Amino acid sequence: MSVVRRLLRTLVVLGVLLGIAFSLYALLRNRPQDVPWTRLDLGEPIGAFTGRKLAALAGKSGECRALLHAAGVRYIRLPAVRGGERCGYTDAVRFQPGGAQAIEYSPARLGTSCPVAAGLAKWEWDIVQPAAQRLFGARVETIEHFGSYSCRRIYGRTSGDWSEHASANAVDIAAFRLSDGTRISVVKDWKGGGDKAAFLRDVRTGGCKLFATVLSPDYNAAHHDHLHLDQASRGEMGWRVCR
Repeated sequence: MSVVRRLLRTLVVLGVLLGIAFSLYALLRNRPQDVPWTRLDLGEPIGAFTGRKLAALAGKSGECRALLHAAGVRYIRLPAVRGGERCGYTDAVRFQPGGAQAIEYSPARLGTSCPVAAGLAKWEWDIVQPAAQRLFGARVETIEHFGSYSCRRIYGRTSGDWSEHASANAVDIAAFRLSDGTRISVVKDWKGGGDKAAFLRDVRTGGCKLFATVLSPDYNAAHHDHLHLDQASRGEMGWRVCR
């Protein structure tokens, strides 16, 4: 066995041992959200593996809806949609008022894949509302968006990879309205230097803990007016994008 191969094997063994040690430590301090093989609980604080567990809900619509129900989120299941070569969805849901997920989305008829909805609920509870309280002393009441489902390829090209929007597995967030009447807009406030810009960056960066892909105006000009959040399957495998 060559020296290089022996070194690689040693590194793999060390990595496995470190992973086991980290998992045991997380369990001992009662943080199952930091352990990759424990069941996701939307009521727990965000942990090291929460985002990957959310992404892993793809194709597990029954399990995902059960998690929403257990967390007190009210929703309706949307009928399946088929369209085009690679478009459509079977597991989309729409939030309903009166549940633990309190933010209203405008336009109101926002339907997303269940893993995206679960991510949005956690984003509200653990990221968006705390940031609004910290910076403005107010609650976010409405999130304005550019929609979720759109049968198209990335950037609307005629060829290339299909967008996560083609399966309702993404949502584009445009602005936030607070309980004191404040409106925070990505297109107007991202480049500012005050609390509005700080809020937008906080919710962008916090979203990276929950979504496989988070893209902002820092990524490219196509995202100058919104935050793109999706639960692409690559997120389950660890290839996460946060820009």
